[in-house]
Amino acid sequence: MPSPQQARAQASAITSGRIAPGAEAAPTSRLRELFDGPRLSPGQRRIAQYLIEHLTEAAFLSITELADRVGVSQPSVTRFAAAVGFSGYPALRERLQSIALSGLAGGPGEEDRANELQAAVDAEITNLENLRRDLADPDRVIRVGRELSRSTPLTVLGLRISASLAEYFGYAARRIHPDVRLVTRGGSVAFDALSQAREAGGDWVLAFAMPRHSQETLQAVRVARAAGLKVALVTDLALGPLADEADVTFATGTGSRLVFDSYAAPGVLAAALLQAMTDADPERTQARLETYEQLSEQHQFFLRD
Repeated sequence: MPSPQQARAQASAITSGRIAPGAEAAPTSRLRELFDGPRLSPGQRRIAQYLIEHLTEAAFLSITELADRVGVSQPSVTRFAAAVGFSGYPALRERLQSIALSGLAGGPGEEDRANELQAAVDAEITNLENLRRDLADPDRVIRVGRELSRSTPLTVLGLRISASLAEYFGYAARRIHPDVRLVTRGGSVAFDALSQAREAGGDWVLAFAMPRHSQETLQAVRVARAAGLKVALVTDLALGPLADEADVTFATGTGSRLVFDSYAAPGVLAAALLQAMTDADPERTQARLETYEQLSEQHQFFLRD
């Protein structure tokens, strides 16, 4: 039996994708459909990935054996079973055995040659297609971009894993906006920054909230609202406590195929809001970009391609 460390490596391994059509492909697709619906934690995704890649064997493991193979606790397996819609692990295992046996018996001749990485890209393509449809009417993005452009200072909030999106937006926004304040730490630090931004004349906060949504983010958004700031929220859910607190919510899907989420659609949405900000004040945008280019040339910020 592999050690927990070995099991973790096996559960997150990238497979070659050379899946034979017919018997093995159909169960793989059925499992992906089963596990795609609910929002799973990173640990639960490891369990799902292990089951997809080792179905024939895993379907007949006890809860103790499965936990050991994946490198998680038995309660984690039980919670995973509940998360994907079963009363417990026995009910999940019964379904797994049914899927595995149907494949061995030569079930539906479905062919699925996508490996896990390709499936993750496919899911992100779907997210981008949904975002494209949402942007068919760009008025809301244009309106919010104009408001963000006028807010001086403009505060950009992103805590925990959402910090990367906030830092991207803040880095670009500083090229076209005179006072951008980035908040990537929660608690009293965020409280101080948000209060000071309002006292300095700011009107808006752009907040990023990706799964798993943190209590710190919700508290920071509430602090912003209490201080008199308006909140534009970029997140993955149109409903919920965070959306309830925001003045404007842009909801777009995140990639959840792999152990950690990917953010193709939120990244494009952030770029769209930046574009709306540049269009809101083209003269200021042009002047600031020209000044920055002169500065970067003078100090040789970038390599010459």
